[in-house]
Amino acid sequence: MNLASLAPLAVVLPILGAALTFVLIRHSRAQRAVSISLLSLTLLLECLLLASVWNGGTAAVNIGGWVPPWGIVLVVDQFSSLMLVVSSAVSLAVLVYATGQGMADGDQDAPVSIFHPTYLILVAGVSNAFLSGDLFNLYVGFEILLTASYVLMTLGGTGPRIRAGVTYVVVSVVSSVLFLIAIAMVYGATGTINMADLAIKLSELDQGTRTLLHVMLLVAFGIKAAVFPLSFWLPDSYPTAPAPVTAVFAGLLTKVGVYAMVRTETLLFPGDSLNTPLMVVALLTMVVGILGALAQSDIKRLLSFTLVSHIGYMVFGLAMSSVAGLAAAVFYVAHHITIQTSLFLVTGLIERRGGSSSVDRLAGLAKLSPLLALLFFVPAMNLAGIPPFSGFLGKLGLIQAGIGLGTPLAYALVIGGVLTSLLTLLAVARVWNRAFWRKAEDAEHPDPVLLAVPAPESGTTAVRLLPRTMVGSTLGLVVLGVALTVFAGPLFQVADQSAAAMLDRSAYIQAVLGDGASVPALALSGGGK
Repeated sequence: MNLASLAPLAVVLPILGAALTFVLIRHSRAQRAVSISLLSLTLLLECLLLASVWNGGTAAVNIGGWVPPWGIVLVVDQFSSLMLVVSSAVSLAVLVYATGQGMADGDQDAPVSIFHPTYLILVAGVSNAFLSGDLFNLYVGFEILLTASYVLMTLGGTGPRIRAGVTYVVVSVVSSVLFLIAIAMVYGATGTINMADLAIKLSELDQGTRTLLHVMLLVAFGIKAAVFPLSFWLPDSYPTAPAPVTAVFAGLLTKVGVYAMVRTETLLFPGDSLNTPLMVVALLTMVVGILGALAQSDIKRLLSFTLVSHIGYMVFGLAMSSVAGLAAAVFYVAHHITIQTSLFLVTGLIERRGGSSSVDRLAGLAKLSPLLALLFFVPAMNLAGIPPFSGFLGKLGLIQAGIGLGTPLAYALVIGGVLTSLLTLLAVARVWNRAFWRKAEDAEHPDPVLLAVPAPESGTTAVRLLPRTMVGSTLGLVVLGVALTVFAGPLFQVADQSAAAMLDRSAYIQAVLGDGASVPALALSGGGK
């Protein structure tokens, strides 16, 4: 049996889970069991899909028996299956965390009846986007996950969440409209939206039309990926949502935009016609993002700016149009999904234990909760790129690829990448020193729990204990981040093979259209393959 034929289940299972959890709206325990069980089953399926394409295989599944390019096609290759596994592993950890938070809080911040079905719909949208083999189905995947994210962002109905949700909705609608217009233009110019078919037909267009379509898609995906200057919306939107929602948004939603950029740049628009603008955008995204992070006192806003900043590393790897650069970008995407989500979950624990996410009000957390200090320290050092963590390995791969490219702009990006890494270390070190290391009495308006003083109402000290489920899921995700370091060799092997296959394009095109499909010659320069 061809395991790739099971790919539609990666979308169907979360949708089925969403339906079941909605039916179980008045049975919270059963609802939690169903959502966790079906997401675990989805993760197991996706691990099997990754194993089936581990050695370079690419497979396509035609939905409804329609022959490409007319029907919906789902494509499983190394890149898409790796993204599926990492995203579902992170989603499962966040779901367990959210379940623990809901049980501890009586589901006040994450109503069971709303959260579980909506969350599973979000996972289905992400999976559909990663597997999609045509532009319109990719658009559908984006709309599914964005519609779910609108609901998740405004859970609780507080004023700040509604205001942030409005900004998020407006920006998302604008990017979706641009994407839809681009799809219409692509179809008008080529008569198809199947990406494998487009890889052939776009090469037959005149350069002006091709460039216009290229720019339209890049702008639409750039907004979703939060690249500079299209990233203004993110730091104001993400921090207001509940901790698990912020974590899954930070880990996954922007990476779906990056995935779309990588897929379309390598498959539809190979070469280096817009590599120079992409490199400039990557440099500005890195530098402006990290400078914004240094100006923040709230940990969630600081992490939101570092999220923007590190998107620049991924765009840098993509813009080099080389196997080494793209492989490093693929590795870095997997690393960043895991680490960024871990840090937002830890921030939720910090806010719960210390009463605030502002470093001005936090102090002494290392003494108060050594485990919490460890949970923050490990992914923070990983994000900063301290050896031997996966963040260091990913950045080293990008730096080596940039030096290998050898252009002045590539060298500027290498310098910018090193500077961004150092400034990231400075940003997380400031959080460590102020929130964990300094004495509680040195904080501005510290929470009474930090000072271990009796509460006025009861005369006793109120110690906020962290729910074991929340700590356990966070610990599991931190361990997964460390595992990326331990198994960096096999992961880089998959990333290298994935990058080579994406730049070659023949495996993808022939998996969808058949072995007889012709593959247009590449026009790579400035590093090429």
